[in-house]
Amino acid sequence: MLTALSIRNIVLIEALELTFGGGLGVLTGETGAGKSILLDALGLALGERAESGLIRAGCDQASVTATFEFDRLPAGVGMALEEAGIEIEPGEPLLIRRRLRADGQSKAFVNDQPVGAALLRELARHLVEVHGQHDDRGLTNPRGHRALLDRYARGDVAAVEAAWRDWRAADEALTDARTAEQRSSDDRDLWLAHLEELTALAPVAGEEEELASARSDMQKGERLSGDLAELRHLWAGSDSALASLRSAARRLDRIATEHPLLSEALAALDRSVIEAGEAEDKLARAAEALTHDPERLDRIETRLFELRAVARKHAVPVDSLPHTARELRAALDAVAAGEEHVAALELAANAAHQIYRAHAEALHANRVTAAMRLDAAVAEELAPLKLDAARFRTAISELPEERWGPHGIDTVEFLIATNPGAEFGALARIASGGELSRFILALKVALAEAGGAATVIFDEIDRGVGGAVASAIGERLARLASGGQLLVVTHSPQVAARGEIHYVIAKSSEGMVTRTGVARLDPAGRKEEIARMLSGAEITSEARAQADRLLENA
Repeated sequence: MLTALSIRNIVLIEALELTFGGGLGVLTGETGAGKSILLDALGLALGERAESGLIRAGCDQASVTATFEFDRLPAGVGMALEEAGIEIEPGEPLLIRRRLRADGQSKAFVNDQPVGAALLRELARHLVEVHGQHDDRGLTNPRGHRALLDRYARGDVAAVEAAWRDWRAADEALTDARTAEQRSSDDRDLWLAHLEELTALAPVAGEEEELASARSDMQKGERLSGDLAELRHLWAGSDSALASLRSAARRLDRIATEHPLLSEALAALDRSVIEAGEAEDKLARAAEALTHDPERLDRIETRLFELRAVARKHAVPVDSLPHTARELRAALDAVAAGEEHVAALELAANAAHQIYRAHAEALHANRVTAAMRLDAAVAEELAPLKLDAARFRTAISELPEERWGPHGIDTVEFLIATNPGAEFGALARIASGGELSRFILALKVALAEAGGAATVIFDEIDRGVGGAVASAIGERLARLASGGQLLVVTHSPQVAARGEIHYVIAKSSEGMVTRTGVARLDPAGRKEEIARMLSGAEITSEARAQADRLLENA
């Protein structure tokens, strides 16, 4: 709850230190005394728009510090601080400070760490509710009505949110798989044609090099055919060089033993015969390899050109064509597997959808039941607040499926009708200023068990009413404040008498300088202030006696 508010140089406030406690606190003072300045200062600390007009005349800057303390940190506050990287120890107060300069620039701090105004506004959602006659947020904002009803109904919103996330994830996975399958299906016919072509071609790794080498040899053979023929003629026949060497070796062998030099000559001749024989063998093999066969050359060139053409089509080397065939086969297998995968994902998405729908319909039924209870609870509060002819209804409408979301399948809005036979309409649009404040109070009392922000502020909720209605308002405010903190800016003595802590706001002038001050009243001061509220400028004994009775009854 809000435990302290420090204000420096805001409009008519020069310096002010306020402390607050639990229960119902009331702020009173004459019209124009500056009660709204306190709310403007608090609003600045909670992230509202920084306007240089808030700075006290003659000053170059202003500041507001709001201190909040908790038995247990509200979950929303803890999450916002964690996302901002701000740590807070259990039991440690939360200090929010905003400094405003005359040029309109502002700086914000949370526990002395600089932050943006957006964080202040996020924290404010969980720290303070402000309700007034012209409030266009809080209970009058339809965007928050569903969450209020769910807190009141204690519905399992978390289960719906989890089921929604699961359904979305399953649906996205199905969409991705279908897109991939469609792309694969679009390519499937082309892949089949390519695979059939490669299968018929049956490329073998290393084949290009062998074909190119054979083609080169045959082309060389065509060019060398004349030389090879002449060499074969020189080497073949009875009068060839090799035949002559062999004949000489035979004759020399018969006389080699006659002299050592003849033996050496025979050995040299034998070596020549061997070398010549090897040369003859290599010439024969070369002649065979370089044989020019036009038909075989044509077959080799045709095969080589086919391999290279297909390789260019797939933009790969010829030796990679067997791998390309395997890739195409794997892709086609994946298409078949993808169809099975899509079918499995369809089943999963349908199951997730049904689970979400079951949870959302259970939440819808819970909301409908809770709405009837809430409508009855609000109706009980209207008559004592002089809204006898008014009616309240919680409208729940089911959304079309394309608008379902993590919060279920419903829209929720609080509607009112202020006169018999009148059509129901939006809370903020139908009710007048005084009626709106009382409707908000009735709704807030009915929703009390659902909880809310740590601190609730009502700004002049009792304007335009008195007597029994003001007493009813005071009684309900006191009931709301039980176990929490509620601050009320009021002109009603009946409401003021209900306060556990009473502050009076007053203006004072010294020469040309006007200041606004706030004082916390003791019991005697409370009696005098309530008497003033009853009688006006001149406090009578009757007013003091009536103040005593109000305080005693409260």
